[in-house]
Amino acid sequence: MNILGNIIWLLFGGILGTIAWLIAGLVLCLTIIGIPFGIQCFKIAQLVLWP
Repeated sequence: MNILGNIIWLLFGGILGTIAWLIAGLVLCLTIIGIPFGIQCFKIAQLVLWP
């Protein structure tokens, strides 16, 4: 049952959430002040991918 839930999460929320966090990280890395926040966005993107 856990595997099924993980697959459903990946298909319906994980991929979209990860893409959103990656885009936010890229935008934040465009400025000098935003680089530390952009790096944290990349870390959160990895966490969002799997519950």
